[in-house]
Amino acid sequence: MKYGIWVLFFALMILGACTENTDGTGINTGSDHHQERENEQTGSGGQTTTDQNKNEPEKNEQTNQQQEADAPAEPQYKINAETSSVVPIDDANEKVVLLTFDDAPDEYALEMANTLKSMDANAIFFINGHFLESTEGQNMLKKIDDMGFVIGNHTYNHSYLPDLSEQEQRDQIVSLNDTIEDIIGKRPQFFRPPNGANTDFTKKLAEQEGMVSMNWTYGYDYFEPYMDTEKIKEAMISGKGPEVDVPYSLLKPGANLLMHDREWTAAALEDIVTGLRDKGYKIVDPMRIQTIE
Repeated sequence: MKYGIWVLFFALMILGACTENTDGTGINTGSDHHQERENEQTGSGGQTTTDQNKNEPEKNEQTNQQQEADAPAEPQYKINAETSSVVPIDDANEKVVLLTFDDAPDEYALEMANTLKSMDANAIFFINGHFLESTEGQNMLKKIDDMGFVIGNHTYNHSYLPDLSEQEQRDQIVSLNDTIEDIIGKRPQFFRPPNGANTDFTKKLAEQEGMVSMNWTYGYDYFEPYMDTEKIKEAMISGKGPEVDVPYSLLKPGANLLMHDREWTAAALEDIVTGLRDKGYKIVDPMRIQTIE
């Protein structure tokens, strides 16, 4: 009888020890230590809450940096609606010029974009829709956009807008915006009418389409006397066009320079940019120009 009691006593002792063990190894881990491990564990990859808390500031910093990089650049300039000159906002550098190129992408636009890219100079390329009817033209537009240049609307067929009905004017502008969006995924934010000839209707339409209208302050490469590399270089750097009755300089802070997709302009472009910079002018980034929200 006594022997049976002792057997029962030892059996109960063994059972109690096994109940205290929490990890199945026969070792008493202790309830406090087990709770500490549970508090540290997470649901993924064995990473602890402590580790996550350490990494959280780094993740937040990376997120904030990405958000800043994706945010649109704060406008530093705006276009004067009357003169088309570039006007600084607040304390932005006023000694700047804006480079613009019409009738793209014909033959030389991509070459010109490459020249500008190599010189870290930005510009607006104003597009005609009829150049986008070929795969080659569409590919050129994509490449120019991919290089970071701003794309503008110069009407579909380079038509003289005052000669058209309002519906035809609308078609020339809106159809090109649609085409450009189909190719590069975004609509132009700047509009320049062919020959600088707007109408009251096109001004309102451009605004409705979210585009800033602009002409230019000077440009010479479409005049026959300046269809020459050396002459157009001198004219654009000096601002003078004596052979077309402009013997005085139009180069001044905020000048909006008109050029075209032309062989002589493409050949002179590097020297033009260098010459303007040598005069102390910076090439304004069109991304910094205020647009219509």
